[in-house]
Amino acid sequence: MEREPDPPHREPDLRHHGDAEVRGADGPLTGLADLAVNVRTGTPPAWLKARIAASLDGLAAYPDGRAARRAVAARHRLPVGRVLLTAGAAEAFVLIARAVRARRPVVVHPQFTEPEAALRDAGHDVARVLLTEADGFRLDPAAVPADADLVVVGNPTNPTSVLHPAAALERLARPGRTLVVDEAFMDAVPGERESLAGRVGELPGLIVLRSLTKTWGLAGLRIGYVLAAEDTVDALERAQPLWPVSTPALAAAEACCEPAALTEAAAAAEEIAGDRAHLLARLGEFAPLRAVGPAAGPFVLVRLPGAAAVRAGLRARGFAVRRGDTFPGLGPDWLRLAVRDRSTTDRLVAALADVLAEQPLG
Repeated sequence: MEREPDPPHREPDLRHHGDAEVRGADGPLTGLADLAVNVRTGTPPAWLKARIAASLDGLAAYPDGRAARRAVAARHRLPVGRVLLTAGAAEAFVLIARAVRARRPVVVHPQFTEPEAALRDAGHDVARVLLTEADGFRLDPAAVPADADLVVVGNPTNPTSVLHPAAALERLARPGRTLVVDEAFMDAVPGERESLAGRVGELPGLIVLRSLTKTWGLAGLRIGYVLAAEDTVDALERAQPLWPVSTPALAAAEACCEPAALTEAAAAAEEIAGDRAHLLARLGEFAPLRAVGPAAGPFVLVRLPGAAAVRAGLRARGFAVRRGDTFPGLGPDWLRLAVRDRSTTDRLVAALADVLAEQPLG
């Protein structure tokens, strides 16, 4: 008997993001509990909305980012010259792809796909280091090719929720290499343990990216920042258009770096950790569903047979969850679930039980 040909290889859709799960042809869908997007619910808080609204009186003037830049620098105890404000962390990936010279860029997957997409759009030939479920999606620095001169890794990683030890990431830094650590979700980790933000300017080639859109509910405002050595910041800034960050976004950046805001974010991180533990415990009621752990981000990655049909069944019952097959290294049996309050989790679990009663896991 002739062997049937292998199915054609399908490249993951690097441009698919969680917001696609909650959008229809005419805009956002109503009536769906959103577990597909990792923005914290109940945000932005009223005090932050007021600060942003107050900035609107200054819209006639061109944006001036000096105060916000100083606030970010003070928040991380870094010189102002090591800070660059960006229109979300996503803009930073584009700037890096355009401004950083690299002969062999490597992206550690599975992770947020925008860094690779930006590098490819800029004409780079990108290599992948694929972490595996068997190793808990944990990074072995030795897996990264020695000749890689640009390495991109997330910490904690989206979508696996794995928090890599800072010591492991430090082993990737070396002269002649740019090491990009995407810490977009680090402020959701209690104590921001394993962050490398404080090592910027010390470790050779280190670039740390941060986002303010997740914890503070500012995805529509687009605000993030780069922490890097002064010469790297200068190079990235030259690749930016004039006035890339709006006045309201600058006001938000300054406000979110104030001591009271940092205290609020720290409390939110502790609350997320408790809600995540509840979610993982409830998911543990379903075998052979497997969750990647220990999880450290405001989301969890789960594997279960027939995930696409399960996702559709949950959607029919009012829950949007993120497909996993668009992340390199994952496949059709993976889903990502955002951490929500315990009541929402319990309703999700009831819906999941209904779906699996109709379609038992294999």
